[in-house]
Amino acid sequence: MTHFSLPPELLMYCAPGSNASCIALRKGFWIDFALYLVFVSGMLITILGNSLVILSVCHFKQLHSPTNVLISSLALVDLLVGVMVLPFSATRTVHDCWFYGDTFCHIHNSFEMFLIIASIFHLICIAVDRHQAICNPLHYSRKITMSVAMIMACACWSLAAVYAYGLLYSKANATGLQDILESFCLGGCFVYFNPLWGMLTSAFCFFFPCTVMVCLYTKIFVVAKQHVRKIGDKNNSLNDRGRGGLIKHSESKAAKTLSIVLGVFIFSWMPFFMQAIIDPLTGFYIDPFLLEVFIWLGYFNSAYNPIIYALFYPSFKKCFHRIVSLKKFSANSSTMNSSIK
Repeated sequence: MTHFSLPPELLMYCAPGSNASCIALRKGFWIDFALYLVFVSGMLITILGNSLVILSVCHFKQLHSPTNVLISSLALVDLLVGVMVLPFSATRTVHDCWFYGDTFCHIHNSFEMFLIIASIFHLICIAVDRHQAICNPLHYSRKITMSVAMIMACACWSLAAVYAYGLLYSKANATGLQDILESFCLGGCFVYFNPLWGMLTSAFCFFFPCTVMVCLYTKIFVVAKQHVRKIGDKNNSLNDRGRGGLIKHSESKAAKTLSIVLGVFIFSWMPFFMQAIIDPLTGFYIDPFLLEVFIWLGYFNSAYNPIIYALFYPSFKKCFHRIVSLKKFSANSSTMNSSIK
């Protein structure tokens, strides 16, 4: 978008001295301040919230489970988004310019894509874990151990890295776009996909996994409802009112919480992956402002998960409270560990 008809004092050149420089409209101090306030707040929530998740799982023995190994690994993904991606993206959004050079732009974009894909791979593993826990409970403890959960987490990181870095550093995503990319101005920093890789990446990394996860959680809730009905039919049995019933209820509640995490993820990233398909087919005419909105809607997903855990997951809520109130460091920490259920 050009602003040549505007007064020079309202314009900023992203690459001064170049005729091909992108031109950004100065928004004014207070608008820039408001944007930075929103972005910095999001960064702080992302960093502090996911740090609490990781610290809780590492410290409190009651949270040492295969599911929480995957949750803490997902929290590490979100933490890296807050530390390594959001600060640079914030300056790009506020100033409409990328000030860190083409090399770091490529590193930033590939790392960003890597973390997005790692997030959804973790959600797939968590859905499989919950499916086994509720739909195949007799064999769950044998099939999904702590070691298996760690292997699953490592696989999420490895596969995401291979796909993201392999695609972007091979430049397969830009095949056939050379003429279009050369016509773009200097000083921007976005990833562009040709129609083929736009559809493949969106399908492989978002739409197909989300479809699989929705199917898994649908089956989980059907089975969980059957469990609740059976427990209700046997409400005169001491065993069903005891530990067995409580475990089933706990598993069902955990599945509901994690399905909320999945739903929020889909809501956050759906617009971005939709435009990744549509934009190449329409010649990259999407409005830059709208693209930034889609990107930040996805970014803030990294801040939502700890909030969801605190609101809907009593075990995490108690752990967060003990850490924030510094009770974690008290002499009775071991006693508190056993009280978190």
